[in-house]
Amino acid sequence: MKKLLLFALAATLLSCTKENKNDENPAQLTGTVEIKFEHIWGANMAPFALNQEMTHPSGQKMTFTTLKYYISNIKLKKADGTEWIQPESYYIVDARQTPEALISIPNVPEGDYVEVSFIIGVDSLRNTSGAQVGALSPEHGMFWSWNTGYIFIKAEGTSPNSPTGDFAYHIGGFSGQNNAIRSRTINFNGATLMVRHNAVPAIHLMVNAARFWHGGIMLTDVSKIHAPGPMAVTMATNFQGGITFDHIHN
Repeated sequence: MKKLLLFALAATLLSCTKENKNDENPAQLTGTVEIKFEHIWGANMAPFALNQEMTHPSGQKMTFTTLKYYISNIKLKKADGTEWIQPESYYIVDARQTPEALISIPNVPEGDYVEVSFIIGVDSLRNTSGAQVGALSPEHGMFWSWNTGYIFIKAEGTSPNSPTGDFAYHIGGFSGQNNAIRSRTINFNGATLMVRHNAVPAIHLMVNAARFWHGGIMLTDVSKIHAPGPMAVTMATNFQGGITFDHIHN
């Protein structure tokens, strides 16, 4: 009987110890976050669409057949300044996805976040690591075959204002004065992204494709970019400025 009592007491103590340990170090719950990219056009924020003629505020007419770009190195920040960095975060956003393109980010720790930041392009380390897999695979047509590195932004189409009748901007470059990698930090303007394990909140961003030709750049003068250089840097900066916050959906 004494042995049975001692065994029961030991089992109870062991159970309590395990419960206390679990209470002190609970498993971190995680959720999924979506970032939605709604492509728009011009100051009046008109809907953007591929294979549809649009008129730029400068008066130039153009029809996009391709618009896609890399979003990578995603970070989410809480109000206290702590950050969560998504490992191996490389995505291609493609305007063929309608009405809005989206990327899905898994395993985000539960919490309330007030800011997101990311790179438009691919970081220099991955640019010098050769062709890779997933979103970084050459099969997506975003890797230069003649040069080391990735095409960060690809915009192609036709235009009666182009000397050749078309346009093709393949924007890249990751070093020196030709570094076209751009970072974007989006503050939620007082809104809170509430990440919970049983919900899928979304960050809704607007992407104004007309911004390529911001600052007086004319398609009649620049209809082709196929290599790193000053104009690629300028257009990357313009495109960066066209990505803005719209709202949070929790």
